[in-house]
Amino acid sequence: MKKSLLVIMILLLSFSLVLSGCGSPAPAPEAPEESETETENGETPAAEGDVIKIGVFEPMTGANAAGGALEVEGVELANELYPTVLGRPVEFVVVDNRSDVVEAANAASRLIERENVVAVIGSWGSGFSMAGGPIFETAQVPAVAASATNPLVTQGNDYYFRVCFIDPFQGVVMANYAYNNLGARKAAIIREVSNDYAVGLASFFEDAFVELTGDPDAVVAISDYQTGDQDFSSQLLNVSNQNPDVIFAPGNFTESALVISQAKTLGIEIPFIGGDTWETPEFIEIGQENVEGVVFSTFFDADAPLTDETQVFLDAYRAKYDKEPAAVTALGYDAYILILDAIERAGTTDGPALREAIAATDGFPGAAGMITLNADGDAEKNAVIKTVQDGAFTYLDTVSPE
Repeated sequence: MKKSLLVIMILLLSFSLVLSGCGSPAPAPEAPEESETETENGETPAAEGDVIKIGVFEPMTGANAAGGALEVEGVELANELYPTVLGRPVEFVVVDNRSDVVEAANAASRLIERENVVAVIGSWGSGFSMAGGPIFETAQVPAVAASATNPLVTQGNDYYFRVCFIDPFQGVVMANYAYNNLGARKAAIIREVSNDYAVGLASFFEDAFVELTGDPDAVVAISDYQTGDQDFSSQLLNVSNQNPDVIFAPGNFTESALVISQAKTLGIEIPFIGGDTWETPEFIEIGQENVEGVVFSTFFDADAPLTDETQVFLDAYRAKYDKEPAAVTALGYDAYILILDAIERAGTTDGPALREAIAATDGFPGAAGMITLNADGDAEKNAVIKTVQDGAFTYLDTVSPE
């Protein structure tokens, strides 16, 4: 009997311990609240909820990565110089659109749905901007393109703007250069047909050149290639056999440099002219001496300062990077400071109100010139013409829309 009682007591004790182990653990003691710390100027840091996020929508990998990186440099510099608006810190969030139209749409959705940005900057590459445009418009989040020049980026989209000129103007500028400066009366076009920017710019050049010459057959040949192609011999032989006075070759910097280099290898000495995408260090690195003397249109040159903000930008950029900035870097900078100016004028980050403030931009002093947005959301800006001389981009002229 004593032994049975002992067994029962042991079983009851074990059962009690098991129940204790299955219960919820006692809550851990609360950590003491962190005391607020002050910054060097004595201000209390803003809470995370006070941060204003601006999305940066760029190709950081893929065929257009170098261009995207140049625009991000400008945004980063502007954020360092102007880190707050409405008394709140500004954070820029970079999302990679991977130089791909489908990925561009995905990147745009991520900025809206996951990052909760109040505005967007980008993209290098008009096709990528057009892929993200409907997403920004539906969400009522305004976007400002730095260098996307195709008119379709802003056309029919009340929430897309740009701080650069558009391709109809750029096409006219280069047609005029071919006709007036080179004395060209016959032209050929080699275009990157899978690139919306290149196709559009080629078309505007063709229309302007035909009008200048008064000859409907002034463009004697058009040859196409795809993004990523490496061999352009058939296109080059096709156009050179038509004996043009000039070859207009809008396209990405990599393929364009290869086209020009292979032309030299084939003994083709016809002058090459192009558009703004050529102004990247990679264009010269790939083309080397073969791209000496080519001429192209672009947005900005450090040798032709335009506003007081130009000098602010140049001084800060040279101090930070110890080199001269690309035109699209200045435009990335401008897109950022224009958005901050619009937020200040709107007094809010509310999408429709911010959109109205951006649309009302008039005479805003950017690093790459004064910015006035027209009814289509496009900036009315000068174009700069440059050449490659002694392995460097060199200023030739400035052309106004008039």
